[in-house]
Amino acid sequence: MVHPLVTQLRFTRSEFQRGLEELSEDDARRRIGPANSISWSIGHLAWQEQRYWLTRMQGLKPAFPRLMEEFCFGCPPSTPRLAEMWEIWNGVVELVDPYLDTVTTELLESSIQQGEVTFQPGSLLHRTIYHYWFH
Repeated sequence: MVHPLVTQLRFTRSEFQRGLEELSEDDARRRIGPANSISWSIGHLAWQEQRYWLTRMQGLKPAFPRLMEEFCFGCPPSTPRLAEMWEIWNGVVELVDPYLDTVTTELLESSIQQGEVTFQPGSLLHRTIYHYWFH
């Protein structure tokens, strides 16, 4: 059985997608003031999921290294193509979902030490959900 927080993440993703269904390429790439473009935000959310669920939790190399260089927190703004960002986002989701299907309450409540950083996977899951709603 899939953990309820994973189900919530999947609902959140679907609402994110639904909200952008009619988005044009021009609107997706538009920047208003200092804000990043919507297409950049799609890549940014893919970066977060890849970082949390592939590299941090499974110790795998990034499947999409470009995300680490162009869409990280603090990366410079850009206006990538919308279709390209959805393709990458879908690729990340496809890779991380099998792992997310396996998470348990015990894992989510555990503390994990990696180098000098300690985190709880449940906090990562909550942060991911909230991050989607923010964007």
